[in-house]
Amino acid sequence: MEFAGKKVSVIGLGKTSLALARLLRHLGAEPFVSEHRPQEECADHVKALESEGIPFECGAHSERVLKNTGLVIPSPGVPPTIPILESAREAGIPLMSELEFASRFSTSTLIAVTGTNGKTTTTELIAHLMRQCGMDVGLAGNNACPFSEAVMQERQPEFLVLEVSSYQLELVDTFRPQVGCVLNVSNDHLGRHGTMENYAATKAKVFARQGEGDVAIVNADDAWTTEMGGDSAARIVRFGTSDSVDVCLRGEDFVANGKVVANRGDSPLPGRHNTENILAALAIMSVFNVDWEEIQHGLASFRGVEHRIEKVADIEGVAYYNDSKSTNLDSLKVALESFDGSILLIAGGEGKGGDYSVLRDLIQERVKQVIAIGADAEVICRAWGAATKTAPAADMRSAVEAAHRDAEPGDVVLLSPACASFDMYQNFEERGADFKTCVRTISSGGVSV
Repeated sequence: MEFAGKKVSVIGLGKTSLALARLLRHLGAEPFVSEHRPQEECADHVKALESEGIPFECGAHSERVLKNTGLVIPSPGVPPTIPILESAREAGIPLMSELEFASRFSTSTLIAVTGTNGKTTTTELIAHLMRQCGMDVGLAGNNACPFSEAVMQERQPEFLVLEVSSYQLELVDTFRPQVGCVLNVSNDHLGRHGTMENYAATKAKVFARQGEGDVAIVNADDAWTTEMGGDSAARIVRFGTSDSVDVCLRGEDFVANGKVVANRGDSPLPGRHNTENILAALAIMSVFNVDWEEIQHGLASFRGVEHRIEKVADIEGVAYYNDSKSTNLDSLKVALESFDGSILLIAGGEGKGGDYSVLRDLIQERVKQVIAIGADAEVICRAWGAATKTAPAADMRSAVEAAHRDAEPGDVVLLSPACASFDMYQNFEERGADFKTCVRTISSGGVSV
């Protein structure tokens, strides 16, 4: 499609859509951005649009969206069923995702990783290992650098590792990564996808256009992923805990294609979930001609990702961990299983309608106390009150102070909310930053106990 001089409407205003509007302008198109929220709720992005002379509207999606428009691109957070998109379909105006659009201007070898949990850690680890091996690599997608921003760079890297969400995959058609990976699929985002079957099928779209010469990396231990990729001509590489797969954990050794390539002790990352993340990363590295000794060095030097079971401090023999990126029950389960017990858990926020009781046994086994915050605080206290001591807290500072008062040497204070952050914060990053600030205040003696 030729874009010079053509109007393209972008639905939703955020980091990704702002980068997309800039890419469209770079290509000579005429972007128009439409956001249903009032202008004051997205002031920073509005300021950027105004400074760059990109036309926009806030407060509603008006008839301006479809007038003389050749293409509509919704932001990843915009459900594809909203009325303005239905109207675009009825008018015969094509829809395309930002992931699809940006991929058409990429010159890099694409390594796309999706899954319910572990995407950020795994993509960061892959990029780290590739750099350790001297490979020219960038990182983009559902993280700090939108794909649209990455393809505007003066020189694109040889390899680009993409963190890809199900929302980004909904409207793809020709998107074809040379290496695709689905880490896992568990109960999340069903309010948008409807059923687990629909959700898994959306994740599997990462493989849909792959062909000869491409590679599909799948988790053999996950019932939803193990058969994915089979409909394409791509080479399938499986990872898991069984000796029958291509990349596995044998005792404490990581084995790729029958060869011991690293040891679990090479990595400081805690927990079974990180073992899965490492297996996925090693499966991807096995596709390339790498020096496995450099991979071992890379595993040892990778310290993890901010807000994902991130160690913040040791205070008087108590370890404080920030897992603010935990926004669902599966993420919380992973975090709890990363420690042997003696956990003081700070959880809560804007719930997603999940059944908290499914974790009652694990809470009883590993959690000494739950301090609940946010909109679902009372729901959490009721769900877990019979399993352990529970109490609500008014805010993060009160929660951290309560945990500090009750913690004993050897305990772990863990922020792992299992909820979205939007009832109290702009995003999970802001929530995690608040937790770390509160912990550091304690560490500096700025709290009365």
